Amino acid sequence: MGRMLLQETVDLNVTTACLDPDAHAPCKNLAGEFVKGSLNDYQTVYDFGLDKSILTIEIENVNIDALTDLEARGVKVFPQPRVLKIIKDKGLQKQFYQEHHIPTAEFVLVENKASITAYTGNFPYMQKLRIGGYDGKGVYRLKSETDLPGAFDAPSVLEKFVDFEREIAVIVARNPRGETAVFPVVDMDFNRQANLVEYLFSPSEIDEKLQQEAQKIALTIIEKLEMAGVLAVEMFVTKNGQILVNEIAPRPHNSGHHTIEANKTSQYGQHLRAILDLPLGSTEMIYPSVMVNLLGEPGFEGQAVYEKLEEVVKMPGTYVHLYGKKITKPFRKMGHVTIVSQNLDQAKHQAKQVKQLLKVKA
Repeated sequence: MGRMLLQETVDLNVTTACLDPDAHAPCKNLAGEFVKGSLNDYQTVYDFGLDKSILTIEIENVNIDALTDLEARGVKVFPQPRVLKIIKDKGLQKQFYQEHHIPTAEFVLVENKASITAYTGNFPYMQKLRIGGYDGKGVYRLKSETDLPGAFDAPSVLEKFVDFEREIAVIVARNPRGETAVFPVVDMDFNRQANLVEYLFSPSEIDEKLQQEAQKIALTIIEKLEMAGVLAVEMFVTKNGQILVNEIAPRPHNSGHHTIEANKTSQYGQHLRAILDLPLGSTEMIYPSVMVNLLGEPGFEGQAVYEKLEEVVKMPGTYVHLYGKKITKPFRKMGHVTIVSQNLDQAKHQAKQVKQLLKVKA
């Protein structure tokens, strides 16, 4: 995410610096300055931010106390630390939805595995760790009492399982002056083995009225948070046509990668405009598109090799984005490919060809 945001900063002549725990981070060679260090260490984050005019993040797992103190010293931090505190904790996130009457699945908060037994009469559930879960990690399905031994023994959200028709997402943006912009709704198709988005389809094929409702919900969330930056809102569409918010991410997100080629303003350009308090760009769709996540192939770990890359690159309307990660692992996100076309069905057909051809091995 940081790498793709940095590519946008060049056009606006923004001087950049990056902090990342990985000495070979994808952002390293694109940033004006690179600092290797822990995002969770107070002093490291605080020292990094002291001489910066604006700070932003590509992952929520950052020391919020350091960001709060930097904000108090006059450093602009977007999204704001108070927003990150809510979103970083899935329990606080769910309580925020409840407080502001935002539709979401029924839930209870539990402190540990033992406390789940008080709710065994209402299976199935999805258990989600309150802190630290992402990309399918920190999520466990409880279909019955027989699944309890594998449950997380940590503070969690116990969420009533949603029988959904499909999963959708909306990217929305807001700048500090309160101007907002919302992108068209997209459909998501997940790799069930890794619980990661495998395909993204734009525009969504759900009913227009439901699309408008989803966009309205996303706008409501970012306005209630009074957040500056880009916010990704993932939602379920239930089989009875109800929209329920699943999770939110206060940053550019996997569900908005296609906007680089398929929309007049990319989610990265929009995030940069928002945190610089510039007028927001048009979110209008230029082309129907499909995004394919490039995941590390099962059974391979080591120096990444991209099979059949040349065959994919020569396909018309196909745009390959490799993330610069040297080491591949099973299901690790290594890049994405966006296919744009005048026709969504044609883009879907080509996306399946890309998926069959381009493999990330070692």
